[in-house]
Amino acid sequence: MGNYNKVILMGNLTRKPELTYTQNGTPICKFGLAVNRRFRDSQTEQWREEPTFIDITMFGKRGEAFARYHDKGRPAFVEGSLRLDTWQDKESGAKRSKLYVVADNWEFCGSAREGGGPPPEAAPAGAGGYGGEGGGASEPDILDVNDSDTPF
Repeated sequence: MGNYNKVILMGNLTRKPELTYTQNGTPICKFGLAVNRRFRDSQTEQWREEPTFIDITMFGKRGEAFARYHDKGRPAFVEGSLRLDTWQDKESGAKRSKLYVVADNWEFCGSAREGGGPPPEAAPAGAGGYGGEGGGASEPDILDVNDSDTPF
């Protein structure tokens, strides 16, 4: 049987994206995303939210664009896969591990008023809320349709 490793997340950034470059110039963008799980507490019958904090790494031009248009607290939609890094702690010699997401694509989410799009002065043509440089979707065509054009 084959394997499938796909993660789709939507939440708010927990910190400003950190953009660094490898020695050969490859961009690396690292940021944190808070994703809330909303549920009804069985004891108090009240709605509660439980946050999950996820570390995300994005490489290349998509990572540069993400860092350019996002900031702490802004909403984001991210697609990627899970990765597990393991290493030996230098001080204690203990084996350590960390599970994180390597993002492949991203899109703006939320309204511009909620901080879901790029600042208007910084947005390239076609970036407003549909992924722009970072996402896979393009801006939809706007059709002029009236009731007489509908066959039913």
